[in-house]
Amino acid sequence: MPELPEVQTVLAGIEPVLVGKKIERISTHRADVRVPFPDRLHELEGHIIHSLTRRAKYILIHIADYILVLHLGMSGRVTIEHDLRNYALKKHDHMDLLMQDGTGIVFNDPRRFGMVLLVKKGEIQVHPSFRSIGPEPLSRNFTGKILHAALRKKKTAIKVALLDQRLVAGVGNIYACEALYAAGIDPQRTAGSLTPKQTDALVLAVKDVLKRAIAAGGSSLKDYRKSDGTLGYFQHGFAVYDREGQACPKGKTGATKGHIIKRITQAGRSTFYCPFCQK
Repeated sequence: MPELPEVQTVLAGIEPVLVGKKIERISTHRADVRVPFPDRLHELEGHIIHSLTRRAKYILIHIADYILVLHLGMSGRVTIEHDLRNYALKKHDHMDLLMQDGTGIVFNDPRRFGMVLLVKKGEIQVHPSFRSIGPEPLSRNFTGKILHAALRKKKTAIKVALLDQRLVAGVGNIYACEALYAAGIDPQRTAGSLTPKQTDALVLAVKDVLKRAIAAGGSSLKDYRKSDGTLGYFQHGFAVYDREGQACPKGKTGATKGHIIKRITQAGRSTFYCPFCQK
């Protein structure tokens, strides 16, 4: 599933194609989607796209009095088309936005876990999909002190807690594993047992990992591609994720030589970590 860096990368790619341009046509192509398309999408036609923002793993397209919300789900991707009027529909194309200059974007989603919402401005924070989302991890509202307070009474494992979007927005399985490794914290640790020093370290690690992933264009493992169709490359720099049985990056020399990355399952998700470096 695309996580925060992948969603931010897609947003940055499609922003120049959309912002300041007038929508000529919005077309939907699939009726068998998990969440039905909004009935009033056509009301956006003829309006100018003012801006694009992100909240957690959602792309928010600001148009007149509405926000068009895109969620990529498990396999969704948004691609740029420079001549959308002559575009030949592909399998799994769900929706496209045609601008008056002929450019536009196409939303393709083979596994159909993505969705499109239409929300009135001013109502986004109380919408069911948004009202319980926690602080943005790259914002000043996500600090070690705030995280420590949020975890204080939690008995779940810290890795599982990090995937809770009510705790922090947009962090998924890949970057939870990478951040916990960078902070030296065992993913199986009870969340409420972390000290203030450890939550400080974890917040710094989350921010650093996400920033580096965004700079690398995200991680391309299965379906994810950037909006221009190219791959992200952060996966080439994974410290632990998807590296079961390989040497720990910190264990190449000295007393830690020979440490091996281990994979376990937590809450149905694969967790990768070094049992020697993470306590």
